[in-house]
Amino acid sequence: MTTDEAFVDQVAMEEDTPVLFDGDTGQLPLVTRRALALLLRSRYVAAADHPAEWRAILSDQDVLESRLHDMFLQLVVDRDDEIAYKTQVRSDGLQIPVLLKEEPYRRVETLMMVFLRGAYRQQRNAGERAAYVDAEDLVEYALSFLAHGETNLAARRKEAENALTTLVRERVLVEESEGRFRVLPIIEVLLPVDRLQELTRWLREGGVASSAEETEDVVPDSPELDAPEPEGAAAPVDVPTLADAAREPDDDSADDDSEETPA
Repeated sequence: MTTDEAFVDQVAMEEDTPVLFDGDTGQLPLVTRRALALLLRSRYVAAADHPAEWRAILSDQDVLESRLHDMFLQLVVDRDDEIAYKTQVRSDGLQIPVLLKEEPYRRVETLMMVFLRGAYRQQRNAGERAAYVDAEDLVEYALSFLAHGETNLAARRKEAENALTTLVRERVLVEESEGRFRVLPIIEVLLPVDRLQELTRWLREGGVASSAEETEDVVPDSPELDAPEPEGAAAPVDVPTLADAAREPDDDSADDDSEETPA
């Protein structure tokens, strides 16, 4: 064996990671890049929807956290429920460009989420692998909190049905069959136990709208999600915060914001 044959040719650093497109200077493997892109684009990433990217999040969590920290975002990985999402870093005395805005749910959506959180925990505690609800039960629950003397029941039912559509779009629910929905694990992030107890107390103390117009109001400390901050828009001020959790659209659909952001 010659001296030259005793050594292994050194591989150039740029050859360590495959070049995926012209001018590519990225250093992450393809699946990790996909995981990072999903975290940035999506409200949350679930193992059930993106198994390969979920494994990349677990194996490359440190580098993904570092990339998000460069943008003042925090990575949250829930290994129990197998979901990952981003939150906005907020630090007193540090001026940070806000990429994610706090976006409260409307009152009827919040009422539905209280129902969903209870159904999810009850069925999971009973040993079920997944939790399911019927659309009619969900709508009727929301309607049970109508103001006394409400007469425009058709309009209120339409609002409840629209709220159901919003929760499906935002990946809190997924329709398994007509009128039958599976509750996704993100509900526990949106409504942790302490906030659920707070909302439950509010409802027991008479959290019923006093008029039809008040059905649009947000309940105290209603759940919030993050969404991309529009360019040039100021971050919301004095908006109660539950969690900067993330919603995920379908792969082929654009990211949608909720229909209304109450002040």
